[in-house]
Amino acid sequence: MLIPHSKPLMQGKFLARYDRFIARVALDGIEVDAHCVNTGRMEGLIQPGCRAWVSKVDDDSPRKLRYTLELLEIDGITIGVNSILPNRLAEAVVKSRLIKGMKRYRKLSSEVPYGERSRVDLMLEGANRRHWIEVKNCHLVYPDGGAYFPDSISKRATGHLEELAEKVKQGDKASVLFVVQRRDGDFIRPSALHDPVFSQAATDARRAGVQFLGIQFDPGVDGHRYLGTLPVDTRPYPVEQIRHFRDAHAHNSGWKRRGKVS
Repeated sequence: MLIPHSKPLMQGKFLARYDRFIARVALDGIEVDAHCVNTGRMEGLIQPGCRAWVSKVDDDSPRKLRYTLELLEIDGITIGVNSILPNRLAEAVVKSRLIKGMKRYRKLSSEVPYGERSRVDLMLEGANRRHWIEVKNCHLVYPDGGAYFPDSISKRATGHLEELAEKVKQGDKASVLFVVQRRDGDFIRPSALHDPVFSQAATDARRAGVQFLGIQFDPGVDGHRYLGTLPVDTRPYPVEQIRHFRDAHAHNSGWKRRGKVS
């Protein structure tokens, strides 16, 4: 199953990331600023000189940044870095009824209010109960084969787990659906190294009945090809097993300060 990009992609060379939301990319020798949708540190992905692909906004758009950073190629692996896209990818796979436990439903809705000032990404309505689904983007894969989320502290994500557990308590189903936008991950883990509170909350949520599942894609110029599901391991583990992986990424993460775009 191939999910096409909504706009054509242009290939260039990644140069730098500034002020979190700006990526400098060279397109045919001309340097342009692209919107970096991912708000996290993008651990290990900030590698000047790597291949990059951007999309261009419509000509009549008032947006100041005319391009959006979509893909990066690191060590031969193409990685989707648009952190808004996973909701669209997840919805397409669920609509195709390719995920066990998410096939039998009558209605699919998105951005449905729940909890305290939150909106769930997807909600399935069946004959007897509803199924609440939070979608999480996962781009960080370590040499142990694990895809880790998050790559920095995320109080918002922890809050989502607590709200999903409450839905289970009320008699509904609830799931966390991780979307891995790269082909080299073998399993998914909540990162106790980057956010121990979220990691513990994931363990607690699973015990409360929240389901955890991952889906994997191989991004390309034509779109994201669906590869299948990945298991999610929420069991505790020694963080020292992965600390040296994070340390090795220290110089290829985060962003530089530059100031406002002129």
